[in-house]
Amino acid sequence: MLQKVELKHFQNPNFNRGKNKFIEALWYFCNLLFLKNPYNPISSSKIFFLRLFGAKIGLRVLIKPSVNIKFPWKLTIGNDVWIGENVWIDNLDQVIIEDNVCISQGALLLCGNHDYTKTTFDLITGPITLSEGSWVGAKSVVCPNITLESHSILAVQSVATKNLEKYSIYQGNPAIKVRERKIIE
Repeated sequence: MLQKVELKHFQNPNFNRGKNKFIEALWYFCNLLFLKNPYNPISSSKIFFLRLFGAKIGLRVLIKPSVNIKFPWKLTIGNDVWIGENVWIDNLDQVIIEDNVCISQGALLLCGNHDYTKTTFDLITGPITLSEGSWVGAKSVVCPNITLESHSILAVQSVATKNLEKYSIYQGNPAIKVRERKIIE
């Protein structure tokens, strides 16, 4: 007999939100007012509130309007990072963004998924690392447990379901390596 998914039995047995519900509620409103707000172009105010809620953020970070970050206390951002409009960092797990990383508009960093093999549809989470000089193209998706190695590129509207090799360009759904990245002065 075939089993059915029963969402009423959904379980989150090992998921740690990282903060209590009060702090999470406060962050929800700060995120709404300062990060997700399309009328706030001031990057320094966004960085102030992210740091206030536990994010580790380097120097010269640019955060465009309409960015959504789930849990700032699970976020580390290096120096000289650009985060474009409408980026969603759904960091149910740790997200590490190293120096000189560009995340283009509409990209999604997705740290969670569900176990479709269980009737309870349990939550599964995994970290994401964007290594130095990597670039996530517009409207691309980085899945849980993925690392973009140094200077790799995930092209526009591509989906990273496996780690990207350094100095390589990946494209498609799922993203496959299409060529080497050569950087010239």
